[in-house]
Amino acid sequence: MSKDVVNTAAAASRTDAARQPADAGDAGYSKDLKARHINMIAIGGAIGTGLFLGAGGRLHNAGPALALAYLVCGVFAFFVVRALGELVLYRPSSGSFVSYAREFLGEKGAYVAGWMYFLNWSTTGIADITAIALYTHYWSFFTSIPQWVLALIALAVVLAVNLISVKIFGEMEFWFAIVKVATLVGFMLIGIFLLVTQHPVDGYKPGLSVIADHGGVFPHGVMPVVIVMQGVIFAYAALELVGVTAGETAAPEKVVPRAVNSIMWRVGLFYVGSVVLLALLLPGSVYSAGESPFVTVLSKIGVSAAGDVMNLVVLTAAMSSLNSGLYSTGRILRSMAMAGSAPKFTARMNRSQVPYGGILLTCAVCVLGVGLNFLVPSQAFEIVLNVASLGIISTWVIIMICHLVFVRRAKAGLVTRPSFRLPGSPVTEIATIAFLVAVLVLMWNDPEIGRKTLLLLPVIAALLVGGWFALRRRRSEAEDQELTELTK
Repeated sequence: MSKDVVNTAAAASRTDAARQPADAGDAGYSKDLKARHINMIAIGGAIGTGLFLGAGGRLHNAGPALALAYLVCGVFAFFVVRALGELVLYRPSSGSFVSYAREFLGEKGAYVAGWMYFLNWSTTGIADITAIALYTHYWSFFTSIPQWVLALIALAVVLAVNLISVKIFGEMEFWFAIVKVATLVGFMLIGIFLLVTQHPVDGYKPGLSVIADHGGVFPHGVMPVVIVMQGVIFAYAALELVGVTAGETAAPEKVVPRAVNSIMWRVGLFYVGSVVLLALLLPGSVYSAGESPFVTVLSKIGVSAAGDVMNLVVLTAAMSSLNSGLYSTGRILRSMAMAGSAPKFTARMNRSQVPYGGILLTCAVCVLGVGLNFLVPSQAFEIVLNVASLGIISTWVIIMICHLVFVRRAKAGLVTRPSFRLPGSPVTEIATIAFLVAVLVLMWNDPEIGRKTLLLLPVIAALLVGGWFALRRRRSEAEDQELTELTK
């Protein structure tokens, strides 16, 4: 065999290997996230503006049955995170579910998972900077500053934190979570005191009579409860961050199970418990979408500083969400870029082992949100919030499909399941997927928001298909050029 033939065969072999989707896994990342960081990120992911602010409008529309909606969605959210936790222990990766979608569903599955997650967090980022600007305007000192300027400042601060190091990100999330948990615990202690002492709140005597005398558990019927499910699921978005952070902790096999298992009781205590308390203190009709329900209760009992304190907490929650969004999309986009399903620059890392390319791409979309705040400041928040819900629902569905395939391969002896497992497989996965799809379908019953959001699905699908072929063509051209150079 001639030397030229041998060289050509070797080059072709290298190119064939290059054509196989690469997976970044957790290679190249620092392991600076400690157990306390992961645990508090898990808590922070379960507590956000969806509870501090969104619960007011939902209580008004759905009544006390909102607690049931939080419980049901919380159970399915726990199943999703438990399934992801099992996959993490099987193979830790900062690419998280995108990495698992690549292994179990192929590169097309990873592509859809990654870009839908990017859609979720980039639009959530716009909602967050909008919320930060709105909450900052609460104080008269900032009223004269345009909303878009405040949004831009918030984005710049959180971007700087993310680019410095993952340790700084972890510390920031740790203290954000401390603030949120301390606030909720403080309010719940006050609420329990009011309930036990029967201290009147705005003329109402706390207790079951508040619910019974104002239409019962379902004052407006079942349909309003079904409609708010979309918003409740969005409130639980970010729980999957536990899977993304696992690639940057030194001992995921110890940290992840503890963090995942604690999510269930946190959901029960903080979400369901606080909503039940709110329903026992005041009728749902008293709460409103424009004010935090916690501020409503505290102001009714004469706590004059309630508005300032809660506004600061909600501002913290929005900053935390923006911080998490930039962190997670940076890691997810790098995983995709390594396999050719995202622009090459999103794979780049700085000296601190931070994937700055993906973070900057998410920031670029958020800058569009700054423009949205300039053009339509009063509508910016609602416009992007509903698009984000499509991203998180699709992400959770893909996680459960990946787990189904993983379990099937384990039964065939191709992979080994860790001892930390999702209970009730495959029924648990199928039930979760069916529930999430049902939430999407039922969104059609909401003509104002839900229906318009669903009509975006064909547009998103067309963009995904177009993007896939564009990226594949560029990757194919690069590989052909590499083969030509190797065979010269």
